[in-house]
Amino acid sequence: MGSINGSAVGNVVSTGAFTIPLMKKIGYDKNFSGAVEASSSIGGQILPPVMGASAFIMAETTGISYGTIALAALIPALLFFLSSIMQVHYRAGRANLRGLPKADLPELKKVLKNGWHLLIPLICLIAMLFYGFPVSFSAFYTIVITVIVSWFRKHTRMSIKDIFEALETGTRQSLSTIIACGVVGVVIGVVNLTSFGATLTSAITSLGAGSLMLTLILTMLASIVLGMGLPSIPAYIITATMAAPALAEFGIPVLIAHLFVFYFGIFANITPPVALASFAGAGLAGGDPMRTGFISLRLSIAGFIVPFIFVYEPAMLLINPTGLPVNATEFPFAAVMDILIVTISSAIAVIAISAAVEGYIKTHLGVITRIILGVGSLLLIVPELVTDIIGYVIIFVIYAWNYIKGRKGPEVALETRSG
Repeated sequence: MGSINGSAVGNVVSTGAFTIPLMKKIGYDKNFSGAVEASSSIGGQILPPVMGASAFIMAETTGISYGTIALAALIPALLFFLSSIMQVHYRAGRANLRGLPKADLPELKKVLKNGWHLLIPLICLIAMLFYGFPVSFSAFYTIVITVIVSWFRKHTRMSIKDIFEALETGTRQSLSTIIACGVVGVVIGVVNLTSFGATLTSAITSLGAGSLMLTLILTMLASIVLGMGLPSIPAYIITATMAAPALAEFGIPVLIAHLFVFYFGIFANITPPVALASFAGAGLAGGDPMRTGFISLRLSIAGFIVPFIFVYEPAMLLINPTGLPVNATEFPFAAVMDILIVTISSAIAVIAISAAVEGYIKTHLGVITRIILGVGSLLLIVPELVTDIIGYVIIFVIYAWNYIKGRKGPEVALETRSG
């Protein structure tokens, strides 16, 4: 839902109305429940194929095909959700929580039987975009297909009145995006006329002092500030105009630079002090806004690490170091191996970081163990063979030791759920 509606705050308000009470019912803390909804809503903005419609704008801005952008964003988005899921999992283990009884869950077969046909329009939209059809063409025919598909079942069949109401609703919901883009256009015009964008780029490059890492950190901070309180599309347009050019000074490919600033522009919605998505989640959960914001930040920790990884390891985006899409027919083995290595090592790293953050695997982790595990995870992220080996050894030893400790018997004292 977050990927489709393009607004993290809007998604928190709509889906959080039933997900947050459900999490609290199971036993999750109210601040944690609001943070899970906020971080998940942010993740929807970076998840292909829709990406809050920002992928379409990115395709128009960069001249790169939509299919290339969607594929490039896939692995980083999956790593983001893997980290969030593992933190939720470890939190459940730490607080000894249990899921809903099977009797309370909807039957998957029944749900698919009643609504499988509603997936057809989405599949058609993705197929048309991947085959290179224009966005407006794809959108129009997807609407037509949706109406036709609705007639497959009586309970989803759209009447003439329903069709006009749907068109009206779609128009009303698009107004906020249209207005935001219009305002952003004025901002971009002012930036170009006053040379503010060039000044910002020059300032970031100058402060970076020739260091790519320092420049990336400064660009990250600038993108977070520029993206505060904005939906995904205007956040991307502003950061792409003002912050992305700084990375071009280091020869970073266009797609990598734009995805880098896009990520951090989006994450401004969960970064205190202006964490609108987190504040919305806290309001629904009855929690503390700032505390919920910092927990959201912790749940999204992979999202702050992954962009740095794909700058140094372009294989994560399924592109080669020149910024071109990987062509498996030219170098299949090298391409596949690079992608597998960076994906597996990054996945293990984000899982280990999640355990270090929550302080739990099979049993509770001490402070020293958590620090060592965090260091091992960061070593695994550094694109060097020696650091990878050290990181793998640290993570394997800690996990093996904790699993052995866990098999000896459950711990008597469990931490309170309020943490």
